[in-house]
Amino acid sequence: MMGEGRSDVLFEGDEALLEIARVNVERAVSELRYGRPVILHTRVASSSVLALDASAPADLARFHGAGPDAAELFLSAQRARALGLSTIGPVCFETGRRDFTDLSQLAFAPDLQTDARWRPAPEFACLGELARLALLLPAFLVRPVRDADDARCLSVSEREIRSAPAQESRFTEVARTPVPLRDVSDCRFVVFRGGLAQRDQLAIVVGEPDTSRPVPVRIHSSCITGDLFGSLKCDCGDQLRGGLQLIAQRGGGVLLYLDQEGRGTGLAAKMRAYRLQHDGYDTIDADAQLGLEPDGRRYGAAVAMLRELGIASVELLTNNPAKIAALQAAGIDVHARTAVLGTVTAENRDYLVTKAQRAGHLLDWPTIAAKLG
Repeated sequence: MMGEGRSDVLFEGDEALLEIARVNVERAVSELRYGRPVILHTRVASSSVLALDASAPADLARFHGAGPDAAELFLSAQRARALGLSTIGPVCFETGRRDFTDLSQLAFAPDLQTDARWRPAPEFACLGELARLALLLPAFLVRPVRDADDARCLSVSEREIRSAPAQESRFTEVARTPVPLRDVSDCRFVVFRGGLAQRDQLAIVVGEPDTSRPVPVRIHSSCITGDLFGSLKCDCGDQLRGGLQLIAQRGGGVLLYLDQEGRGTGLAAKMRAYRLQHDGYDTIDADAQLGLEPDGRRYGAAVAMLRELGIASVELLTNNPAKIAALQAAGIDVHARTAVLGTVTAENRDYLVTKAQRAGHLLDWPTIAAKLG
């Protein structure tokens, strides 16, 4: 995972080049989500790439065309290891003339073992970041560029994709208004706009935070199933409401509500992972079967929002050490940490234990495991 903010050096602070990179990456993300190929320029070669997750058999047929059969299937290291391969990085499989169903099985089917020929593919590592930005599963068809591609396909470079973290850290306040909540009446909703595709992110300011002292802050990633519908599979809804109440009890603070569904994978991938969890996989192994890293979230937006709000020191309400590390790496002082706990249920107990044991969350997993028998 690339550290946030480091990408600025790729263009040596040249704002014009950064803007061109942002536009190209945004357009590439859109093209891929529409099932259209883009041309990827890396230090090794230029290739046409097509996102399997957003494609249909007709898209695959157009991608192959009548040209020589030189396409490969790119898969992430997580998916490759789920297939039983010994690799530390992404891989490419020979596809031959596998049809759309066969390719989808190789890319996404659980409990699959394969003897298909493969090779390490470090030159395409940036495709994992491109898939994350597009909220698509990291599976791409890649082939050499043909003459016809230049006329109809958008081009994006590895260097431009690597600049994305820096682009995602630029946010500006666009709206602010009081919104009294059922349990916390003294609230203001502050909307920030920025990052790639100029997405909106939300800060809920409770009371009148004293920015001369550490401000109680919770960074909460959106969870439509838990936050809105009360899903029993996670503790997200409890953490959202409990975090707001803790902030109010401390006399004021901020809850940052980030648009990062499914730990940054998006709603579709999250529902696919839920299906695998229903079949017995834990949350991390379910994501790995789909080619996803254990946690794809980024916190550049949170850092930018805190700075815009004038907050330099926080009491962070979290169980997740990754959030602490992200703020500290960006120069935000994490003065203290306070746990935010939800109700343990039969449905979320194993999920909470997995977060503690495998994701390093600061939870008392033996006590959680012992609850409910």
